[in-house]
Amino acid sequence: MSFRPCIDIHNGKVKQIVGSSLEDSGGVTENFVSDRDSAYYARLYKEHGLKGGHVIILNGQGSEYRKASEEAAFAALEAYPEGLQVGGGVDDKNAMTYVNHSASHVIVTSFVFDGDELCKLKMESLAKAVGKNRVVIDLSCVKTEDGYMVACNRWQTITKIKLDTNLAGELSKYCDEYLIHAVDVEGKQGGIDEALVEMLGKWDICPVTYAGGIRNLDDVRKIEEIGRGRVNYTIGSALDIFGGSLSFESVVSMK
Repeated sequence: MSFRPCIDIHNGKVKQIVGSSLEDSGGVTENFVSDRDSAYYARLYKEHGLKGGHVIILNGQGSEYRKASEEAAFAALEAYPEGLQVGGGVDDKNAMTYVNHSASHVIVTSFVFDGDELCKLKMESLAKAVGKNRVVIDLSCVKTEDGYMVACNRWQTITKIKLDTNLAGELSKYCDEYLIHAVDVEGKQGGIDEALVEMLGKWDICPVTYAGGIRNLDDVRKIEEIGRGRVNYTIGSALDIFGGSLSFESVVSMK
């Protein structure tokens, strides 16, 4: 288990938002807007030897702020070569651009879908474009009566694809890691989704990072316990570097 830091970029600035509030119109519920640039956070993570963190571009393709957010992402990647992953609007056409800007991996969600169904051809195309070992598939999910269902289109579309061990095994031929946001609790600092973490802890396929609801070190210890030490984690709004009360240094000391 390891701490995977994050840099979320919206309208060209580093922010922490409530992910489920993100809309095509550009409206979001903001928890924090930083007065520091993306490269500052990248250098901070590099200084602490934290690898596998993710840079997420929250503006969609076609947004008037997309270029500014991409430039901020490039700045972070170049400040920490091969130390960060990048996601948000990544596809088989532009993925290599991020790798060329020193991303260790590209993170994909919506691209690998055709409507609300996973597309094998798209996953094969992406793996061919940058190599399977550089692909992270985001299987962020929402809890329903039928189990955890994968969300795409910046979490605005809830698919009929169930998140389980079978799905993880099937997709592992196209990727190196998984990133999973618990959409229901992400950005709310209300505690982790224990049932989801417990399920992820049963996976023994490839590395997986959990995001959502972490508010203190007890939550981190709980992830280690019920995730069997297999589940990496990321923390956003709760950290003091993003306006929260949880000490970044204390989290780093637990790695």
